[in-house]
Amino acid sequence: MEIGAASSCSKEHQKIYHEWFAFADSDGDGRITGPDAIKFFGMSRLPRADLKQVWAIADSKRLGYLGFGEFVTAMQLVSLAQAGDEITPDSIKRDDLSSLNPPVLEGLDTLLARSKHLVKRVDQAVDGFPQAQGPSTDHWFTSKSSKKIPLTAVTSVIDGLKRLYIEKLKPLEVAYKFNNFVSPLLTNSDFDAKPMVMLLGQYSTGKTTFIKHLLKTSYPGAHIGPEPTTDRFVVVMSGPDERTIPGNTLAVQADMPFSGLTTFGTSFLSKFECSQMPHPLLEHITFVDTPGVLSGEKQRTQRSYEFTGVTSWFAAKCDLILLLFDPHKLDISDEFKRVIGSLRGHDDKIRVVLNKADQIDTQQLMRVYGALMWSLGKVLNTPEVSRVYIGSFNDKPVKESAVGPIGKELFEKEQDDLLSDLKDIPKKACDRRINEFVKRARAAKIHAYIIGHLKNQMPTMMGKAKAQQRLIDNLEDEFAKVQREHHLPAGDFPYVDHFRDVLGGYSIDKFEKVKPKMIQAVDDMLGYDIPELLKNFRNPYE
Repeated sequence: MEIGAASSCSKEHQKIYHEWFAFADSDGDGRITGPDAIKFFGMSRLPRADLKQVWAIADSKRLGYLGFGEFVTAMQLVSLAQAGDEITPDSIKRDDLSSLNPPVLEGLDTLLARSKHLVKRVDQAVDGFPQAQGPSTDHWFTSKSSKKIPLTAVTSVIDGLKRLYIEKLKPLEVAYKFNNFVSPLLTNSDFDAKPMVMLLGQYSTGKTTFIKHLLKTSYPGAHIGPEPTTDRFVVVMSGPDERTIPGNTLAVQADMPFSGLTTFGTSFLSKFECSQMPHPLLEHITFVDTPGVLSGEKQRTQRSYEFTGVTSWFAAKCDLILLLFDPHKLDISDEFKRVIGSLRGHDDKIRVVLNKADQIDTQQLMRVYGALMWSLGKVLNTPEVSRVYIGSFNDKPVKESAVGPIGKELFEKEQDDLLSDLKDIPKKACDRRINEFVKRARAAKIHAYIIGHLKNQMPTMMGKAKAQQRLIDNLEDEFAKVQREHHLPAGDFPYVDHFRDVLGGYSIDKFEKVKPKMIQAVDDMLGYDIPELLKNFRNPYE
């Protein structure tokens, strides 16, 4: 499966584009933002409508800037527009893009002649497209970095979210121990991580085979068999060479977004590993392969870590969650039901895949599909019908003798629909990150209100232990009071049982009272700062 079309050009043209990119990148951070683009692209003398389309296609991920690869794509689209061709998303898939001459930019040669010192940067280019690295933001997240981050340091939507998190949301989370109750504090790598797709299902439903099918090759550590072969969480991601990294090592690497998994202990980290390999698909998407969900008591008693807690952690990080079933394993065990329940709040990410569907004939498939929908209806407590993809996602040809020509055509269409869903993930990644950030901010705000309310109910002198136990026992009623007092939606409140378990390890009296300034800062961030950020980094020609 290929995502998008990588721009390519001759070495001669590449050298020209390097020189142009260095000139257009006014601050030398490896990113061309809207103001830079307006000045540079204006020399093409194309209508504003054409340039708007060029930017929209080149910045398909809506990051708010162009790296070198996206800049080359934009230049090739400008060449097509100057030749009178219509600019559409399919334009970047043309076979003749690599042979296109650079566009005509009026006055550029004169400007370059005045800025010859920039040309030296061309010599640093290597074969192929360099991955333009934006300014490092790692130091923003260090404890020593207490100063406010200047607005000029923000050159993308993601940078803007980092700045807002550090200055406005993180202080609220730290003050009320949000990281211990709901989710660990975010790090730089959490913002910069590639989109993730998690596969869940009972054993032998084809999760590992599905990943191999998409990659068209195996990956380090992949095991396939009719028995429960994948006994650990495996993150399949891009890397310079083929290797596996143990979980304990992975959790302490600053450039990996898995530090939050340390809360599940060494028993989990010993069952967690990363499989790295160079692959074009993995440059856009990371896959999370999971152990097969077992039935009965085995799941609860034989795993040495909290399986549903781990799936819930990954669900918050993932952009898409695939629930895989096969026609012979339609029953949803109690543990699988708890796993699906742990995905609460992420219903929009869930897709259901009925895999290995060519193992039964058309009549049986109709009955199996009905049985699957009935089973899901009891578990997914939503009135909407889940999208179910039917197919056989492996490298073998569809068994036409079993499903007939109509079934084969159906499987091919379903597979195309699912692949289209996966291809859209990188384009929607930035929007998804904003969405998750806003959800987190609202959850942190509600958490602060709850802690502040409980603090206010504590006596100042005597009977603190009894008062705390009473509040913990009647936590549902206290949640209802907070909801009514601050007019908050009930669906945004945390699970009562989980909150009660964590709260039992703290002394409520030691928490801080609600600080209106902190709450107001988060409200301002949601109501003004984020909309303003999106406005600043939208298509500059809108």
